[in-house]
Amino acid sequence: MSSGSSSYFRDGTAHPLAGRSVLQIVPDLDGGASAQTTIEIAAALTRVGARALVAARGGSLVSELQARGGLFAALPVDAKNPLAMANNVQRLARLIKAERIDLVHARSRASAWSAYGATRLVKTPFVTSFESSYAAGGPLALRYNLVMTRGDVILAGSAEASHSAARLNPATKDKVHIVLGGVDCRVFSPKSVSSARVQAVRRLWGVPPDARVALIALGPSPAGDCKTALDAIRTLAEQNRAEAATDAVFDVSSLRVIIGASGASAAELKEIDGIIAQSGLQDIVRQGDIVSDPPAALLAASVVMALSRNPGAFASLALEAQAMGAPILATTGAAAAETLLAPPEVEPSARTGWRTMAGDSGAIAVALGEALNLGATARDRLSLHARAHVERRFARELMWEQTLDAYAAALNTVRKPAE
Repeated sequence: MSSGSSSYFRDGTAHPLAGRSVLQIVPDLDGGASAQTTIEIAAALTRVGARALVAARGGSLVSELQARGGLFAALPVDAKNPLAMANNVQRLARLIKAERIDLVHARSRASAWSAYGATRLVKTPFVTSFESSYAAGGPLALRYNLVMTRGDVILAGSAEASHSAARLNPATKDKVHIVLGGVDCRVFSPKSVSSARVQAVRRLWGVPPDARVALIALGPSPAGDCKTALDAIRTLAEQNRAEAATDAVFDVSSLRVIIGASGASAAELKEIDGIIAQSGLQDIVRQGDIVSDPPAALLAASVVMALSRNPGAFASLALEAQAMGAPILATTGAAAAETLLAPPEVEPSARTGWRTMAGDSGAIAVALGEALNLGATARDRLSLHARAHVERRFARELMWEQTLDAYAAALNTVRKPAE
């Protein structure tokens, strides 16, 4: 169902999945984007009258799944040992038969291999989720990743992911449904965040009351992305000194840069500390927490830099930043950049962020300077555009509808024989 069509969640129309049983398979329910999305979709299925089952190793969010109407099946679907995966084929086949499952959705590669075998045994429609990174790697990795293109329907989180799936397996072209991430616009709303929460975040960062903040989010290749971002800030600082007689460039000395690298290893965090030390920006740059209260952190930011060489990184962050009205810089060709509006597709006055080339510190410096030089009126206009853009196209209810529509398409593609 497109964003412009009627909503099963609003108008009570009978959904094609009403009375159906859907099994999602995820490695664990310990948190993270995949687990959270699994629970969201389980809740959406329940709301339209479907049975929502989830198979996973377990995890801290099992109780949340059950509270939102989902049913939990404990299975070691995160196993990567070939023998264990073969055993999972039989386990899943028995579960599908016993629970009269109408459709199976695998969200990881190891579980997808087992689910693929099980669904072929019992002739049940099979859905996979494809990420851009699955199209990279050596021959063995690509062969392993190929299973994510074998769904009867394939969910891609971005146009880039869709293109990557087609490169890996040209037969996927007519099976891909692009489902961009959704945002809870009630949680990620400037009106829902108190000034006390914003002040608490700024105190945690050690940011002076009058300083503006640039948030740098680091993804799967944190060291390289950190160096590029700091090179851009240093370039902007040098430009600032060269044009000190004018006010055309934002005064970088009044900026504070917070680097968030929540997924980095201890070795990577140490490497980032070294990059900061070598940057010459130690007075304004520090590592900081941006995940304990993301809405407040984004509201405290003057600009968010989500620049990663990984095309699948930061799609959710880009949406959340726009929902909070924060100007965002994202990498051209990445999922995050697909969610924002920028020239040439819109006039500069209608932009919600900036797209820049990965690794191009000069271009990033130009975009960063433009974002930091926004006057109050222009900043307010961008924030309003960004918020409206997310509400119109990326509210989580739309993601629910798109996913469930893809499930319905899978059921129409593969008809399960009568037992």
